[in-house]
Amino acid sequence: MDTTDEIRIDAPHRELLDQILDKWSLSVLNELCERPCRFNELRRAIPKVTQKSLTATLRRLERNGVIEREIASTRPVAVQYRITPLGKTLRHPIDVLLSWASQNMPAIERARKGFDKREEEAGF
Repeated sequence: MDTTDEIRIDAPHRELLDQILDKWSLSVLNELCERPCRFNELRRAIPKVTQKSLTATLRRLERNGVIEREIASTRPVAVQYRITPLGKTLRHPIDVLLSWASQNMPAIERARKGFDKREEEAGF
């Protein structure tokens, strides 16, 4: 991104934002901000996520340095996920986005209904 006042979302930024702000990443980050979790704990905490989607989400977040995976040398082997210091820095901006969404949801719903009504009237 530029250091000027202009905000540009370049390809690397878009990719990162897509990976961090997607449906399952937000849920995973929310859980891991509270405490470290094992895979099945995350599955229970996020019941609609599939095993495949959760695995892919965890791998993306780990690749971006937002979470880390710790393997315990127990029998059976236990894998626990925890948020990294870098991941903890996401808490505030995500809370700001969620607050914005909550505050503006009535206006957004009105806009959606108006749009849908105009589309219906136009035959789309």
